[in-house]
Amino acid sequence: MEQKRPWYKHYADFTPQEINPDNYQSLIALFEESFKKFSDKVAYECMGAKLTYKEVDLASERFAAYLQNSCGMDRGDRIAIQMPNVLQYPIAMIGAIRAGMVVVNTNPLYTEREMLHQFTDAGVKTVVIMANFADKLQNCLPKAPSIKNIIITEIGDLLAFPKSLIVNSVVKYVKKMVPAFSIPNAVKFKTALRKGATSTYVRPILTGEDHAFLQYTGGTTGVAKGAILTHRNIVANLEQSNAWLQGFLKEGEELVVTALPLYHIFALTVNCMTMMKIGAHNLLITNPRDMDAFIGEISKYKFSIMTGVNTLFNGMLNHNKFADLDFSKLKVTIGGGMAVQQAVAKRWEEITKCTLAEGYGLTETSPVVCVHRLDNPKIGTIGLPYPSTDVKVLDEDGKEVAIGETGELCVNGPQVMKGYWNRPQETEDTFFPNGWLRTGDIATMDHHGYFKIVDRIKDMVLVSGFNVYPNEVEEVLVMHEGVDECAVIGVPDEKSTEAVKCFIVKKDQHLTQEQLKSFCKQNLAGYKVPRHYEFRTELPKSAVGKILRRVLKEEELAKTKKALH
Repeated sequence: MEQKRPWYKHYADFTPQEINPDNYQSLIALFEESFKKFSDKVAYECMGAKLTYKEVDLASERFAAYLQNSCGMDRGDRIAIQMPNVLQYPIAMIGAIRAGMVVVNTNPLYTEREMLHQFTDAGVKTVVIMANFADKLQNCLPKAPSIKNIIITEIGDLLAFPKSLIVNSVVKYVKKMVPAFSIPNAVKFKTALRKGATSTYVRPILTGEDHAFLQYTGGTTGVAKGAILTHRNIVANLEQSNAWLQGFLKEGEELVVTALPLYHIFALTVNCMTMMKIGAHNLLITNPRDMDAFIGEISKYKFSIMTGVNTLFNGMLNHNKFADLDFSKLKVTIGGGMAVQQAVAKRWEEITKCTLAEGYGLTETSPVVCVHRLDNPKIGTIGLPYPSTDVKVLDEDGKEVAIGETGELCVNGPQVMKGYWNRPQETEDTFFPNGWLRTGDIATMDHHGYFKIVDRIKDMVLVSGFNVYPNEVEEVLVMHEGVDECAVIGVPDEKSTEAVKCFIVKKDQHLTQEQLKSFCKQNLAGYKVPRHYEFRTELPKSAVGKILRRVLKEEELAKTKKALH
């Protein structure tokens, strides 16, 4: 088997070749272990407020009891959580899992159209939402009959009084970040916790095959689909992560900066659950885009772990106060979601004296597949496969290519999803008949088992770690009455890896870029809105009339090369 997995020879001495994905019967068992083991240690901190593992245990059990007794929720029902990094998120997420529910993480940046698709596709029964986005939910409700319960929270709800009142008042009345809404049957998050305290929690009996999350993604193509991640999938990936990190971290002693949103699969598995397993102190950053506030917040701590995406690290490095931070305890920095640029990794190590390792994964793999050795990252590759993970480079027929040759990166392991929710054809298309997950990425493997991403089969555009699918953007563009035809591609961007560019053939000759941009903002999350617009009289097409994005990409590449010369 070692010959088939050459990467084993390059593992750290403490890294096992295999993990046990059945080490916990379900995530509930993991949570209970951490609550008991690290009872009095700080689990989460946000805006100066702290919750110990014991307090998270109590609050999440109350939330679970409320769901079971007041919401008519049964085991396996779906519950959507839509909020940024605040203390309410882990309580709601852990409580939902402890109640036997399936969590549907919803991006707070979503528009009404995107929310409605996710809620109806998943058959969501309960929504837990930040008040800032409740106006959008109100407009969705007439078209989402599956939603029976709505729980609303405000950013400062779990802060100490009077700070909670001040924060909520400033957000609502000064910054005007909470549009007016009216949802008569909604219940306040704090009310749900109070009601849960007077109810009886019944611990469900779950197995590893029970669904834990429906994590929405575009997959390889098309409209967002729910990747079914089971308890066993998530347990496997956090056990793999723990095996990789164990030589560097100490139980109950680490402080991790969580700037990536917990609704994102990377932060969910690595920052939230892997860190729970080792009793880490999790510092939640609600708005990392406010770089001054972000740097100011983490300047108060001697943090030991940081995760992020390349754009976050680059933004931090370019801040005038970054070099003044205390990096004396920092021992692990991991970048995911998008490729880490070599220049950024080099500067990070020069300033922090800590290597910036890169991980590779997919929503469909819970998410981590490969990662650099933290003590010896091989820059320019995506590292080595995790323990108990098989990775191969296959041709179109599913046959393995020779070392050094290109093909599609394919994965097999206990962290690979069960399939897409209610989409058997898309599930079938994403797997080879022998069970290997097709990532849609073109890669090579060297003799040592290091993998390198060469290109992408899919037309997906990667904007600051978020996937943008041309089909979805094009569908919105053609909804505008002034658009005749359109095509969307990704173009290189120094800040966000790629930016969305659209090519438009007008139906209305008076149509302007500003009108289109405004229309897109109403129907797409900010990162999906095209940054570049080009109007044309016609678009390149195949003999059968299919618009050729490939030709447009080649034209843009030629422009870039010409500009460089």
